[in-house]
Amino acid sequence: MTATTTAAPDVTGRESVESFRLRAREWIPANLRRLADLPAEEEGTGPMAHDEAAWQRARALQRKIYEGGFAGICYPREYGGLGLTPEHQRAFNEEAAGYEMPMLLNVPTFTICGPTILDMGSEEQKREHLAAAIRGDEVLVQFLSEPDSGSDLAGATTRAERDGDVFILNGSKTWSSGAYAADYALCLARTDWDAPKHRGLTMFLMKVHQPGVHVERIKQVNGGDEFCQEFFDDVVVPASAVVGEVGGGWAVASRQLFHERNAVGGGSPYFSGVRTARSRGPQVDTLIDLANRTGRADDPYARELIAEAHALGVIHRHLVERVASGTRTEKMPPTAGSLIRLFHGESATRQAEIALELAGPTAAMSASDGPDTREVGVSYLFRQAAQLGGGSTEMARNIISERILGMPREHATDRDVPFNQVRRGR
Repeated sequence: MTATTTAAPDVTGRESVESFRLRAREWIPANLRRLADLPAEEEGTGPMAHDEAAWQRARALQRKIYEGGFAGICYPREYGGLGLTPEHQRAFNEEAAGYEMPMLLNVPTFTICGPTILDMGSEEQKREHLAAAIRGDEVLVQFLSEPDSGSDLAGATTRAERDGDVFILNGSKTWSSGAYAADYALCLARTDWDAPKHRGLTMFLMKVHQPGVHVERIKQVNGGDEFCQEFFDDVVVPASAVVGEVGGGWAVASRQLFHERNAVGGGSPYFSGVRTARSRGPQVDTLIDLANRTGRADDPYARELIAEAHALGVIHRHLVERVASGTRTEKMPPTAGSLIRLFHGESATRQAEIALELAGPTAAMSASDGPDTREVGVSYLFRQAAQLGGGSTEMARNIISERILGMPREHATDRDVPFNQVRRGR
C-alpha cells in the first residue's frame, strides 16, 4: 500500500517537512507493524535479536520502506536516496515511534559505512553500494579493530600486498558487529611497512563471504553473539575496491570514526527509527514501569533516580542538536562529535546503574511471587559496551582535549617512525 497524500514542495523545490510528515503518518500505520503487536520472538530484544531471521526481517522491512518512498532520506537522489534534510528524517522518526523498523541496519550500515563511502568512495562505489543498501540488498560492516592493536587503530597489522590488479590480504579483525550477516566490509589494511603507521594504510571495500575469509562469532556476557572476529588467509581483493587512495587509508578511517562517533552518540542524520533502550540506556517510562513493578513508585529516592535519568536524557537530546547543527554549519569542528560520544557513554552507563538500583535484588534472581526484572541485570552486565563502542571514552577525552581545546598532544614514541621499526608485541 502506498501513501496518497500529495507531496508539497518548499522554497528549495524539495518536499516540505510538513508534507513529508503527513505522508509518513498515513503510510506507516498502513504498512508497518506496531511493536506492541509483534510476537515475542520478533520483539528485537535479547540474545536472539541478531539471529538470521532478524536480519532477514530487517532486509525485508528496508525493502518495504524503500518501495514506500521513505528510505535513505538524507542520502542524495543520485545514489538511491531522497536528498532530503535531517529535519525530514526527524519527522519520519517521530511518526515511526512505536512501529517495527529495520534497526539492525542503522549501525553500521547507514550511519557509519554508508556516509564514509558517500564522503570518500569512488563514483562507482557510491552508485553501486549505497543504492543497494538503501534498497535492503546489502548490509555493510566495519573491519577495523584487531586483536593485537587494542585501541591503536593505526597500528593495524593486517597485510595487503599488491599483485598486479589485485591485493592479497592476510591477518585478522575483531569486534565487527554483525559481520556474519554482512555482504561488504570497509577493511583497513597495511600496504606499506616502510612508512610511518598512519601513512602506510589503505581502506578496502571488500566482500565478506569469499574464499579465504573465515568469520567466527564471539559469545558475550548477555548471551548474544553479534560481535565477530574475522581471519583472512590469502584473500583476493581487486584494486577497484580501494576507497580513497592507496596509502591514504588513515584519512578514510578518520572520516569513518567521525561518523561512528556521531552514530554512537546519537547525532547521525542517517539514523532511521527510534533508538532502543539498549543503545541509549533505559528510557524514563521504562524506569517508571520498573519502579511500579518493584513497589517503589512512592519511594523518594527512587523518584530522585528517575528524575536524574530524565535530566540525562534531556541534556543528551539538546547536546546532540547543538553539536549536529554546529558541525553541519562548520561552527564546530568535526571532532566535536566526541562530545556527544563521551556524554552518551557516561549517561548510558549511569542509566543502567539507576535501573539496577531500582530493581534491587530481583535484577539478579526474581522470586516466583515477585517481579521479573532479570533483563535489568543483563543490561547492567553489558553497560560497559556504551563506554567502548565508537572508541572508548578515554579516547574521546583525548580528542576533546587535544583537537577541540588545543591542549598538548600526548607523547608517542612511534610518531614518524617507519612501521617496520616500531616495537610491537603482546
